[in-house]
Amino acid sequence: MTTAPAAPPFLTRIRLRAERRVLWMRKLWSAANDPARGLAISDGDVDRILADAAAVDAAEDAFYRDDPAARALTANIAEADAADDHAFDLLRRTYDLGDADCNFLALCVAADADPMLRRVYGYLHDDATLGAATPWLATMLFGGHEPVAVGPGSPLMRWRLARPADGYVNSWGAATPWIADPFATTLVLHRQLHDGVIAHGFELIDTAAAHALPELHPEALRDAAGFIGALGNGHRTSNAPLEIELVAPAGAGKRTFAAQLCDRLGLNLIAADAAALQAGDAAGERLLRLGRLARAARAALYLGGADTLDLRPLDGSVALVITGGDVPRGRAGAVRKSIRLPRLDREARRTLWSTLTPLPMPLEFAQWALTPGEIAGIAAVAPAGAGEIAAACRDIGQRAPGELFSPLPLPYTCDDIVLSPTVRRHLQEFEDQVRLRFAVMEEWGFERSHPAARGVSALFAGPSGTGKTMAAQVMARTLGMDLYRVDLAGVVNKYIGETEKRLKVIFDSCERANVLLFFDEADALFGHRTQVKDAHDRFANIEVDYLLQRMEQFDGIAVLATNRRSDLDKAFVRRLRFIVDFMQPGPAERRELWRRALPETTPAGEPLLDDIDFELLASRLAMTGADIKLSALGAAFLARSEGARIAMRHVLAAARREMTKHGVELRPGDLGETA
Repeated sequence: MTTAPAAPPFLTRIRLRAERRVLWMRKLWSAANDPARGLAISDGDVDRILADAAAVDAAEDAFYRDDPAARALTANIAEADAADDHAFDLLRRTYDLGDADCNFLALCVAADADPMLRRVYGYLHDDATLGAATPWLATMLFGGHEPVAVGPGSPLMRWRLARPADGYVNSWGAATPWIADPFATTLVLHRQLHDGVIAHGFELIDTAAAHALPELHPEALRDAAGFIGALGNGHRTSNAPLEIELVAPAGAGKRTFAAQLCDRLGLNLIAADAAALQAGDAAGERLLRLGRLARAARAALYLGGADTLDLRPLDGSVALVITGGDVPRGRAGAVRKSIRLPRLDREARRTLWSTLTPLPMPLEFAQWALTPGEIAGIAAVAPAGAGEIAAACRDIGQRAPGELFSPLPLPYTCDDIVLSPTVRRHLQEFEDQVRLRFAVMEEWGFERSHPAARGVSALFAGPSGTGKTMAAQVMARTLGMDLYRVDLAGVVNKYIGETEKRLKVIFDSCERANVLLFFDEADALFGHRTQVKDAHDRFANIEVDYLLQRMEQFDGIAVLATNRRSDLDKAFVRRLRFIVDFMQPGPAERRELWRRALPETTPAGEPLLDDIDFELLASRLAMTGADIKLSALGAAFLARSEGARIAMRHVLAAARREMTKHGVELRPGDLGETA
């Protein structure tokens, strides 16, 4: 035969008191000796109700003292009251409950623990329809002869541990039924912290696991812990919790930072999503319940995405709130320290990578200014090989809207482009600074004196067709970077503020990625600020000012191309690291361009050219590289249409047509050909 488990101490206390009260009520009813009892209100009932209260109380006390059965129950009650009840001790300490609060809550929870007690409650009320805890019943069972006060300001209501039943006009009447909150019932009966209202809106964080991760921001952790230690000593006058505000983009490790901070402080941590708390109505009620849970767990709260969340319902409930968002938030009366988590430097990224996977970090991956969350995601696919790592990185770089910028192909190498020695030297210096920027800025410490110099930007200026775009393609390929061209039609918007928003998306997306950002026709965006004559001029200048500021802060690699350098704002030009002037090619460069544009043989090895005078083409035709390529293509089509090899006459005819596009008319004989 299985032995029934012992009843919890609070339930024993309720049962013993109910049993003793039953003895007293039966004594009163037996004295009335009314055969109609229960069917009508008897004379004895009325006399007893209207009797002197003090005399009735004295008679009850005397009965408990003199009656043997009642006296034995009183001794058992004293023993039950002295027994340890860890659940109610936790409730008492956590929510500042007095004896009367705990007794009344025990009466409410007991009805959930043992539903048959509801019949006993009805018996004790002398009303079979009133089978619930009431303030009157609590007064009768727990003595003192003073009504139990459970009004709207009581701790039971403040912490939502119990509430009056719905449907009663007077919620605070002595005979109003009360219901225990499921949170209190679950804690008392099952020793578990659970709230069904917010069951899926929070997570208890294992701070020990966070302790095992590298501290990516040790200085910020020391600052936050020092701030809390200085102000969390109980001498503050504000009722608001201490707030540590973490400002960083999504995936930057704000929640891990919060867990490591709580590990330092010896606190548990509960994390919740602010968006889930704010969904629908009753956001304040959910936040209060979350604070109630954190208080019982001796935990700080981390609220992610809390840019607009009103934290006032937490006042007086938790000691520490850590919020995470993309931008700083304001709140009057809050005791707050705002910490902006910086991007990880290359060494921190390597350290984190090594804790996530034993595989070596690819060199190209180290150039991406990734967040800890992105590094963790890429480390998960690392066993699949370097190709998958590159694809995962590229996917991150392509998350911005496609109408703002688009990738350019990278078909060319250094051997495919013809440049003057001066331009080639400038491009090599640009390439060296891009390759070595982390080594110089971080490892050599130059970032301290040049905080805005991590990004590298260059202006490619020169006439159309002189190789600016091709040079950007070659450089991106040489550096192992993707090349993205900004679509000015998608960026520039007539509505006030929209251009700045779209540019912010571009810069934020590309400065973290290992990509080269290419602004073609940059003068359309970075032009002169104008004299303000109307509202349009004022807002146009605001756009230029924003661009100047954002380009100076840009941590990535950018190339701006223009064929109208004089139209650029001088303040903007001063902020560029390199200015490379692409001039019209001279005879030597043109000769090389013609030779590369006109291959001597087909891929199958068959002769393709027929007596081409490259010296004549280079000396007599002042053409750009783009013009030369188009002329060579036109000559190829002319020759193919005749079924012949590419001859000089084909090249000159195509070149004459190309020069006509630029308004240059060449007469027969100008290029030395025969009529």
